Amino acid sequence: MTLDPQVVAWRAARAAAGAAPLYTQTLAEARAADLAAIRAGAGAVEPVAEVRDTQVPGPAGPLPVRIHRPAGDGPLPTLLYFFGGGWTLGSVDTADGICRRLVNLAGCQTVTVGYRLAPEHPFPAAVDDCHAALRHLAAHADEFRVDPGRLAVGGDSAGGNLAAAVTLLARADGGPRLAAQVLVYPNTDQRPGRRPGYDEDPLLFNRHSVGWYRGHYLADPGDAAHPLASPLLAEDLSGLPPALVVTAGHDPLRDEGRRYAERLREAGVPTETADYPGMVHGFFAMPGVFDAGRDAQQRAATFLRRRFNLAPTPDEEPAAPASGAPTWAGGSPAANATGARAHG
Repeated sequence: MTLDPQVVAWRAARAAAGAAPLYTQTLAEARAADLAAIRAGAGAVEPVAEVRDTQVPGPAGPLPVRIHRPAGDGPLPTLLYFFGGGWTLGSVDTADGICRRLVNLAGCQTVTVGYRLAPEHPFPAAVDDCHAALRHLAAHADEFRVDPGRLAVGGDSAGGNLAAAVTLLARADGGPRLAAQVLVYPNTDQRPGRRPGYDEDPLLFNRHSVGWYRGHYLADPGDAAHPLASPLLAEDLSGLPPALVVTAGHDPLRDEGRRYAERLREAGVPTETADYPGMVHGFFAMPGVFDAGRDAQQRAATFLRRRFNLAPTPDEEPAAPASGAPTWAGGSPAANATGARAHG
């Protein structure tokens, strides 16, 4: 596959600046560099009607959450968003730009969860935190001005992994019932193995990046076989919420994202996919650099508006960008809403 011209230019700028792969840096350096890169790529900060930082109880203490809202005082459809960063980097700050744009495009509320990071807190700490936040939000819908009938989860990269895991836990618990899941280039299979050969470039997210993050997150390598670490390995995916799965062509996680979407469809879950052949991992968080990032965020917002039964906007179907154009596929028949549990 050919890299999008905007990716080629971005990569050249990184090379000229002497950018070092995050996996060659200390944790402190990598965390600072990750936040700086996301802020630089996010573009202009979009205003929203309300931004509020607060806390929710977690299994090991309070968890920070950031709430973004459009105008209006009543309960709103709400997306619980989990940031990316390989379970090792990231914070509510790194998802701020994504959430502002989704609030404005989708007309929903977003709540970002500051889950515990590895290696200080390895698997399953992040899953437990995200699940606890979902349960608290649903149980205190009035306090957070959430419409409990229109609650969704989503995230990018590790956040997509956590969103998928949380849907398995919500199904096992019998609720809360989720309206949708948005999985952006999600990790779905943590087992070490062969990945696409083009992913060796040290200036792009590659298989060494994948291994570095996984090594921090999975203190016990055997946990890679657990479906809450590798949702692709869950025996049964039926009864999960309708999904949008976004993938990038030049991403070592591309194939496992596609396989997860296929398995969701096979299980009867309405599933849409949006693949951006010329793009690289991380593009969704960089709409200030990549046209495809803006397009993918619009695609996610359109999906959410439909699943939240919100009125369509004039640009409900996003226009294909000049380069890095996505390929889309629609969903399957209505899901079989069984209460089957995840196995493993």
